[in-house]
Amino acid sequence: MTADLRVSIHTQYAALPYRPSPDGQLHVLLITSRDSGRWIIPKGWPMPGKTGPQVAAQEAFEEAGVIGKTGDVPVGSYRYVKRRRRTDSMTCLVEVFSLEVTDELERWPETRRRVRSWFTPQDAAARVDEAELKALIGMYGLPR
Repeated sequence: MTADLRVSIHTQYAALPYRPSPDGQLHVLLITSRDSGRWIIPKGWPMPGKTGPQVAAQEAFEEAGVIGKTGDVPVGSYRYVKRRRRTDSMTCLVEVFSLEVTDELERWPETRRRVRSWFTPQDAAARVDEAELKALIGMYGLPR
């Protein structure tokens, strides 16, 4: 008898919000997670009737209070292990869509549950934990 070694991977969609700073340098937005306070990007589960870019935009609004235009195709992806309150965990594949921020709200659905802050891509990459997300954010610091 052989053990079943298949791993279930769950897909999520995320926004990588960005904007130019007054000096023309590109900045990306990070938010804190609700539980641990780690720096992350807005992300969430698929929603019935919504595409990946639409979910990413919705999560950016709810979690970070930003509105903008998402790209049509992912700029990349990363994996992480989502820990649940119990002892179990799951592997998630996060498809990341760029989000060019056009409006930043003073109050949004998760205003009291999260902190948001703008960083240079290099500073943002240094603050996130996931290696693949670090690399993805770091690419935004490259000349375009």
